[in-house]
Amino acid sequence: MYQNLLSESKNGIATITLNRPQVYNALNAQLLTEITNAVQAAADDNSVRVLILTGEGKAFCSGADLKEASESDKSAGEILNDYYNPLINAIRNIPKPVICRLNGLAVGAGCSLALACDMVIASEEAYLSLLFVQIGLMPDAGATFFLPRLVGMARAFELATTGRRIYAPEAASIGLIYSSVPAIDLDKNVAEAAAYYSTAPTLAIGAIKQVFNQSFHSDLSQMQQLEMIHQEKLLKSHDATEGISSFLQKKKPDFQGK
Repeated sequence: MYQNLLSESKNGIATITLNRPQVYNALNAQLLTEITNAVQAAADDNSVRVLILTGEGKAFCSGADLKEASESDKSAGEILNDYYNPLINAIRNIPKPVICRLNGLAVGAGCSLALACDMVIASEEAYLSLLFVQIGLMPDAGATFFLPRLVGMARAFELATTGRRIYAPEAASIGLIYSSVPAIDLDKNVAEAAAYYSTAPTLAIGAIKQVFNQSFHSDLSQMQQLEMIHQEKLLKSHDATEGISSFLQKKKPDFQGK
């Protein structure tokens, strides 16, 4: 089905693995399209409750395949509009949590891809780098949106204008990613997070994600309006009924994601 990625789904957990290890999972048009399609498939599959995004081999993603991009007849704007932006939007709009299993370097657009995810759990040996500036470019694929919101304007400026490596322990300490763990514990930590979300109230988590997406460019009254709209919908859901009933009965809820 896919030529440049591996995709599997089991026990409510979908995993997408970038599979161009010979070029450190560099992003070409075909891979970008395949990831976007795989994310959309996970969004449409009611059995999927959480999505893991990772890379095959030593790298998560080395960014754009510059060789292919230089040979393309498309402009930079067309490439971003046709391939990168749909992928970033798919990750932000899927009403399910997306966990980045950061197994190795995430450079350039690969860093943008990681930052688009809801939670980044990284091997302490991995690093992120907004390398764009070192080849005379600026961050793209949504990085200029995510970066200042994650670490603040002053630190975002330093990271974007130097393109330096931010190893996972530092990235976690400044809030750029969720956590940094020893490489030997990466799979265990990712599995634990995915297991939680695979049995959590998916509709509520999807609503939280959608509303958080609006929080940085909305005022308080707009956010309160969104809270009312989504809370009304959630109160009518199976999981809210189950959660409230279980709370009153002092038993563990059995959330079904609906």
